[in-house]
Amino acid sequence: MSHDTKGFETILFSINKGIALITLNRPDQLNSFNSQMHDEMRSALKQVEKDMSVRVLVITGAGRGFCAGQDLSDRNVAPGAHTPDLGDSLEKRYNPMVRKIKALPMPVICAVNGVAAGAGANIALACDIVLAAKSASFIQAFCKLGLIPDSGGTWSLPKTLGMARAKGLALLGDKVSAEQAEAWGMIWRAIDNESFMDEVMQMAHHFSTQPTKGLALIKRALHASEETSFDEQLDLERDLQRLAGRSSDYQEGVAAFIEKRPANFTGK
Repeated sequence: MSHDTKGFETILFSINKGIALITLNRPDQLNSFNSQMHDEMRSALKQVEKDMSVRVLVITGAGRGFCAGQDLSDRNVAPGAHTPDLGDSLEKRYNPMVRKIKALPMPVICAVNGVAAGAGANIALACDIVLAAKSASFIQAFCKLGLIPDSGGTWSLPKTLGMARAKGLALLGDKVSAEQAEAWGMIWRAIDNESFMDEVMQMAHHFSTQPTKGLALIKRALHASEETSFDEQLDLERDLQRLAGRSSDYQEGVAAFIEKRPANFTGK
């Protein structure tokens, strides 16, 4: 199944050979979010979730930036104006988006092609595997505006980096290069600019041939580990392994191993 989905203006969206690709597409605004982009992103994620042919999602940005977070010109913040309810913006827009990304039953690759600032940095950290071009950087810009890191930032930063680095980045708003982010364990890999999208799509093609149901269960187990005790996690592993063992991909994987041939996984 292969198609480009028309009708979007602030994102590009296609599904091709099991790979869904969402490209944030407001390059002149460094792909910052306005209300239209939120609506279109919600629609695209809904289609990814419903389309049984999709085995992996890639999220990236057009132009020189990945995402500069919220488009401040899309909010009424003029001096003396009625103050906006930023909590409402999170409740209705950012929080449902990052929840959906984390819950998708497939790997989600974030291809950070340029600067990821504010919510843009934390949307990336909500994805399963973050690949960044070496020219990319991550900035928790919120403190410069008197705000807190949102879109899961106050949750993911301490867990990926530890409290000392999380506080330093959140309180100072310093820029972190892609290579520093990799060294700190904040992202999976920093990649040379020239080969960046080739390597991203190589990984996406790999995932499009893998046992997707099992990968979704791996995501569930790892996410649950943040909240569970060791004994509870062992019980969860038992329950999820039971589900995995009933998948046709498990049967195919075992058959292929015994017959010494490549497995032909269907994602089911």
